Amino acid sequence: MGQYEKRGYLNSEFRLFHLTDTETKEIEYHYHEFDKITILIRGRVNYIIEGKSYELKPYDIVLVKHNDIHRLVVDNHFPYERIIVYISPNFMNAYKTEDYDLNCCFLKAEKAGTNVLRIPSLEKSSLFKSITRLERSFSDDAYAAALYRQVLFIEFMIHLSRAAQGDHLEFIDTDACNPKIIDILEYIGSHLSDELTIDGIAGTFFISRYYMMRLFKQETGCTIGNYISQKRLLLGRELILSGTSAAQAAYECGYKDYSTFQRAYKALFKESPRDTLLTLS
Repeated sequence: MGQYEKRGYLNSEFRLFHLTDTETKEIEYHYHEFDKITILIRGRVNYIIEGKSYELKPYDIVLVKHNDIHRLVVDNHFPYERIIVYISPNFMNAYKTEDYDLNCCFLKAEKAGTNVLRIPSLEKSSLFKSITRLERSFSDDAYAAALYRQVLFIEFMIHLSRAAQGDHLEFIDTDACNPKIIDILEYIGSHLSDELTIDGIAGTFFISRYYMMRLFKQETGCTIGNYISQKRLLLGRELILSGTSAAQAAYECGYKDYSTFQRAYKALFKESPRDTLLTLS
């Protein structure tokens, strides 16, 4: 696999789906340009997110940030039912002050080193009631229906963040088979603006470069070189969309030569950095 595929599209501030499948095709590693929350209702599912693997239980809440590389494996012997919420990062960032941040649940999970929250008896909680009201609102065409949906969505995110802040919730540990790959992924993520070489990374973790390359491909579905390149380009795109100049974005995501960044960017996103900038005007 040369590159991870982008899947799904979001043309609004948020969107909710309640889906049930009796047969799910194998889903390869991919990423989204939006944040995603999945609540498992029933089924046997294994989620792999940035090298971390989770065996889900009913009512587990999976948090996937935009640009996170992930895939899922579904046991088709059982129906797979879930509620999925797609969320625009810009919409989430618009509700951020010194007193609150709608991203709180994502930030708390990240700090705990996990992507899955487990809340006992979710179906009886205020969180589940709020997601149920939000789901019903998508079939509501009464006065100010769109505004009402937005209010209910914010209510849901507040309940989720309060649950993440409380002590009645579990942060689920990963079942990843090789913790060293997680360490390498985290190291790459925090050094994208620096020079990253296979020999340098192998030396940092005191392992053979060939063993590291083989293990990385096995665990992530991609070569380590392609992973670094794609994560840098995803960061560059995010910076450009936040208003950073294309040249500065190239530098901040580790490219020393702008023309190299431009060619790689266009190959991945099918548009130039300049085209991305034009979408902001």
